[in-house]
Amino acid sequence: MTTKITLATLLVATTQLVCPAALAQVAGQTPPATAPADPAVAPAQDAGQDPEVSAPGFDADAGEEIVVTGRNIPNVVRATAQVVSVLSTEDIARTGEGDIAGALSRVTGLSVVGNGFVFVRGLGDRYSSSLLNGSPLPSPEPLRRTVPLDIFPTSIVGSALVQKTYSANYPGEFGGGVINLTTRAVPQESFLQVGGSLMFDSTTTDQFGYVYDGGRLDSLGYDTGERDVPGFIRAEGLTSSVFFSGQVAQLTNAETTLLQQNDHIPVNWNGEMSAGHSFDVGGVRLGLIASASMGNSFRTRDAIQQDTTDPTGAVRSDFRTVLTDNRIVANGLLGFGAEFGEHRIRWTNLYIHDTLKQARLGTATVYPNSSGNQVLQQNTNWFERQLIDTQLTGEFKFGGLSLDMRGSYANTRRNAPYERFFSYRFDPVRQAYVNSLNGLGESATVAFSELDENLWSGQADLGYRLPFFSRPVTLSGGYFYSDSQRSSTRFDFRYRSFNGGSIPSPASYLRPDFLLSTDSIMSACFNPTTVAAEAGCIRLFNLSNAQGAAQYDASLKIHAGYAQLEGELAEGLRATAGVRYEKADERVTTNSATFAGTRLNNAYWLPAATVTWNFAPDMQARLHGSKTIARPQFRELAPQVYRDFESDRLFFGNPELIDSKLLNFEGRFEWFFARDQRITAAGFYKKIDNPTEQVAFFPTADSSLQTGFSYAPSATLWGGEIEAQKYFPLESWGGFFTSRRLMLVANYTYTKSSIQSGSELVPSPIQNGSGVAVLVPSSQLFRDGAPLTGQSDHLVNLQFGIEDTDSLSQLTALFTYASNRVTNRGANLLPDIVERPGIRLDLVARQGVKLAGLEFELKLEARNLTGTRYREYQQFDGSAVEINSYRLGRTVSLGVSAKF
Repeated sequence: MTTKITLATLLVATTQLVCPAALAQVAGQTPPATAPADPAVAPAQDAGQDPEVSAPGFDADAGEEIVVTGRNIPNVVRATAQVVSVLSTEDIARTGEGDIAGALSRVTGLSVVGNGFVFVRGLGDRYSSSLLNGSPLPSPEPLRRTVPLDIFPTSIVGSALVQKTYSANYPGEFGGGVINLTTRAVPQESFLQVGGSLMFDSTTTDQFGYVYDGGRLDSLGYDTGERDVPGFIRAEGLTSSVFFSGQVAQLTNAETTLLQQNDHIPVNWNGEMSAGHSFDVGGVRLGLIASASMGNSFRTRDAIQQDTTDPTGAVRSDFRTVLTDNRIVANGLLGFGAEFGEHRIRWTNLYIHDTLKQARLGTATVYPNSSGNQVLQQNTNWFERQLIDTQLTGEFKFGGLSLDMRGSYANTRRNAPYERFFSYRFDPVRQAYVNSLNGLGESATVAFSELDENLWSGQADLGYRLPFFSRPVTLSGGYFYSDSQRSSTRFDFRYRSFNGGSIPSPASYLRPDFLLSTDSIMSACFNPTTVAAEAGCIRLFNLSNAQGAAQYDASLKIHAGYAQLEGELAEGLRATAGVRYEKADERVTTNSATFAGTRLNNAYWLPAATVTWNFAPDMQARLHGSKTIARPQFRELAPQVYRDFESDRLFFGNPELIDSKLLNFEGRFEWFFARDQRITAAGFYKKIDNPTEQVAFFPTADSSLQTGFSYAPSATLWGGEIEAQKYFPLESWGGFFTSRRLMLVANYTYTKSSIQSGSELVPSPIQNGSGVAVLVPSSQLFRDGAPLTGQSDHLVNLQFGIEDTDSLSQLTALFTYASNRVTNRGANLLPDIVERPGIRLDLVARQGVKLAGLEFELKLEARNLTGTRYREYQQFDGSAVEINSYRLGRTVSLGVSAKF
């Protein structure tokens, strides 16, 4: 029997980004037994495949023969109708990165900014979306609606796909791209794998740093009640302006206050375990997969932190700060799957718990309002983030009809109790530090913040291959719904004497835990009004609503539908065209009469089209055009203070922001000269109306630098990228090299952006809370022609290594370069604040070993061998103000895993 598969059967109808079988192979799975022939699974002979092609489900001994005809489509990158980059399980493993954000930084045009937020072609995370198995996720970060990708360990991710051109079946919030993470799926055979690693950091491990006690299970990332928010704050935090000494004494003191020096910070460690099992019940293939891991790491930063309000660059405050971060991440994945015929059902459950325990001490010789004396400031923080997600997906095929359905529920939480801050001033008379709590360089504050968000989403996609066309044409359509509900509270308090004056000596010269001890709080203070002693010296004054809204609730409901047509117009010429209608109602409401909320209720028609010309057996060209949007994120709209632990900076939202609108265009050439080998080149152009930008400002003359938000009238972004992937076989060398090859992967992205700014009115980042927008000419906030924040002109990634094609043995050098990028617009039109990422070199070695019937993998990693510093600065004529600069350590880690 001879079965002839034509081009029509190679172009499988689907409403997904790529067909499920292709995604299955990328994720390291085996496609369903009856999956139709797929380009990514069965490439033609000239792609380097064996001419004997066996289709799953056919018995080769029965004399059946399959003859494949049609154009060569050797892999997923080429087969899909859109521009995509794919990280397979093996690609992720080769980078050696511990989280998916680090692995994605190796993809063409992608960079990681801050704590795990991925920028695509210079556009920030607000212009991109992150999906898990095709469903959206809420973020545990108050500052953003998108989830930070550094909380996803690579051990639970099967593949990562980045789509850089928009298609109507994806959410309309698209500027740089969409990142779809696929979790590890049900295996085809049972396995059990355990592993662990240790890491040494040259600036942290066995070095000087700061710690504090906290709770009994801090080393596991879980608080055991020591940081519980006191009941009187929960009950009266929104209404009471002051709490008296008896209540203040109830707060946990030394456990969250006493900073301790540690001259031998521990080594970093990580442990993980995963298991899978599958079996047949009748005609149904059932399976499950489970994984769990935990890691504990330390990072110490010895930073220079300066700021200025002077056009000449004269430093206003000059701190030398040491911060020690202790990050503990625990995660678990539990998945179930069923496959029957051409149908597949998956139920995936994910749990991630990510905690950062931070201790900080800084001294300044220059500081406003300190009478010229040295200032010492101390912080102790606890940021606990948690994500729980459950998803149910179904993929069903009925001949030329396909139906994909998915539904998910996700909950994210962020608790930051006992954010403590102390500021002492050096007393030259007594030669000691003093904190009289009078606010003149001498103060103590405490904050409690909580965030809780629920996200429900559902989507159904229907595709039908139209039978009355001579060439393959697929009509697809679908409906999408999501409902995000967020609640956030932040209570800020300042310790003061009973009448707002100074507390007396000797209490004012005590260290923080003694300063706030019960004896100090309840001691008597002299009352000049009554000329008598006032019982209860220290009280807690509520600043919550004075610094913004103490509480806000936010919601985003989206209804969307789309229609899309994909087909072959002529021999080698195919096109995808679609339109999406998306209606969203976004609201932020506050408890404050002073700081109002906002509502954005808009609907858009969003068209997209991509044409692909396969003009040679191994070459093709693409043209793309689309219209998309970007909505302000909850935290950008909410008038509430928030401290970002990565940048060590305060942020404040702006309820006057509006949606951004984007026009996207791209042209691309692709040459697939051999299997898994290619050269691609592309040019892109984007026009953005009302792009949201971060703007630095000083709320008062003596306050610290803060970051707010506004939008520019418009901006343009354009550039190009080139990528090459090539293998060089070494078998001709013989001996050791018989099964080995050299691997070279290189990519370069050039991006240029320009803000258009003039007399147009835009909202000031400092709103007065009257309900009437404070508008200023855009030229007061933005320099005409300035680049967008977060955009580097040059991004370079290079991977060069040697690997064994018969067994696990790899040695890879990874080189990364990112040019300077703006992180904030300078306050009062001062020079922009610029980050200098620089050059970074990493080495990763992986070696498989069989011992006692078990398979072991040894992994050695050496990171940041160039010793590149982190530097964020403002450049003035002849001098620079170091906003935040510190050494990044060189790290070496050794890991081992065993597969049973």
